[in-house]
Amino acid sequence: MGLIPGIAHADDPARGDASGMSVPDLSEAAAENFRTFTSPADRSVRKTPPTTEGKATAQAESAGNPDLAVGLGAYNISAHSLDLDTSINSAPDAQLSVTIAWGDGTTSQKNVVGSIEFATEHNYAELGTYKVTVTVTDAANSTSASNSVAVTTAGSDFTPYGPTRLLDTRNGTGAAQAKVAPYSSSRVKIGGNGAIPAGVSAVVLNVTVTNTTSGGHVTAFPSGSTRPTTSNVNFAPGQTVPNLVIVPVGKDGYVQLYNGGWESIDLIADVTGYFTRTASSGYTPMAPVRFADTREGLGTARGQLAGQASFGLQIGGTRGVPAGVTAVALNVTVTNPREAGHLTAYPSGQQAPTASNVNFSAGQTIANSVIVPVGADGKINIRNGAWMPTDVIVDVVGYYSTAGEGSYLSFTPGRMFDTRDYGPMEGRSYIWADMSPDEPNITGFVLNTTVTNPGGPGFLAVAPDPNSLWQYDNGKDNWPTPPTSSTLNFTAGKTVPNLVQASTGDNGIVDFWNQSDNDIDLIVDVFGYYDKN
Repeated sequence: MGLIPGIAHADDPARGDASGMSVPDLSEAAAENFRTFTSPADRSVRKTPPTTEGKATAQAESAGNPDLAVGLGAYNISAHSLDLDTSINSAPDAQLSVTIAWGDGTTSQKNVVGSIEFATEHNYAELGTYKVTVTVTDAANSTSASNSVAVTTAGSDFTPYGPTRLLDTRNGTGAAQAKVAPYSSSRVKIGGNGAIPAGVSAVVLNVTVTNTTSGGHVTAFPSGSTRPTTSNVNFAPGQTVPNLVIVPVGKDGYVQLYNGGWESIDLIADVTGYFTRTASSGYTPMAPVRFADTREGLGTARGQLAGQASFGLQIGGTRGVPAGVTAVALNVTVTNPREAGHLTAYPSGQQAPTASNVNFSAGQTIANSVIVPVGADGKINIRNGAWMPTDVIVDVVGYYSTAGEGSYLSFTPGRMFDTRDYGPMEGRSYIWADMSPDEPNITGFVLNTTVTNPGGPGFLAVAPDPNSLWQYDNGKDNWPTPPTSSTLNFTAGKTVPNLVQASTGDNGIVDFWNQSDNDIDLIVDVFGYYDKN
């Protein structure tokens, strides 16, 4: 990823600069999910009309076009779409009619002449596996040939689950009761664990590192694959740090959590959902909307949430989120806590689980991404696991529903940019990234943002940009309104990560705002995107 030539400077001296970034080739990255499906021509089934006695006549068997056959090759091109290559072998000048039955109740028709090859694109409304059948009919010679191929769409839909603890090295849940050694991994069983089915494509985990005695990082990756160079959780000595992770699952049903520090650590992993290549819930991103703030009485009673207490929060049917959603993507922030503790988000109608979403210490302001199932009444609960009160802020960044069109395509994590390579972000500045300006069907990206070397306190905000790429390229862009919802909060000298499900808005451009008065370094890694095509 490289810096686009030209930097837009703000007229207001209180503002920083705006600089542009571009992302790696998405079609190449997403190709990891794409498969090819074939059925050669020698599998064709020929049919000739029967005689009045019900048997094909010798004349029909030896009729013209005796070599009529059809070969098929299909390959994924997006989450829901594929290209079908049809190769017909036929007598010259034969007038042929072609019918493609896509397996979803729809058909395509085409008239051709003689031997020919052609491609046809098809979009499936629902993810799944389908039987595509192509029938070529030569009416003049009273014969036909057909062939079929099974295809599977590339995207994955989300199924809420839990929250449920799958790993806790402190007590032996899901692994040996022992710290994870430096430069080694803990394997977490996903597929076939509890009610999670085998064959899941990706999983949503809240990964927490604790009991640290050195600095380091944790990387989540699918079992059986090469560990990427990116990180998911960064920690310092003595810290307890959580972060949400969306990670592909290995063919054996496991993911690995790698300890990149030089001392042993304890790891905790809580699952809140998983992805499969079958129809379930699709994702709809939103520009961040504040749903709750105990400091103002928004969404709940005004005043700090008491220790060991919960509040209910209406999600479905309000503030742009439709009724009937199955899960919601949040950014949850704790501020002004009076002692150390944790927050847990869980669906209404259930008991509070042992899982945690945000871990905090006294006086700390910290945010974490959360994906949580929504109760049948459209509500979730937020519980303060500390004994003393704290303020809580909840921003909604998207939701999952059966009507949602966005299906997930993961790929090998890649680094979009790292400001340490060319200079820090100034205070009150933003970086705009042209994520998918020419891909309107890509609605959101799964990113991991990490702020390091901050000169003072502040927060990072991520939001869609109202400007188009043409406006930036031609100097016609306008300074966006800075967002007030935080993605992560930082203090001087601390390194803080957080997952972001970033909406691309109307223009395919995402902004990263340094909402502080000091310089910071920002690292952004990309893990996948949501595609509604």
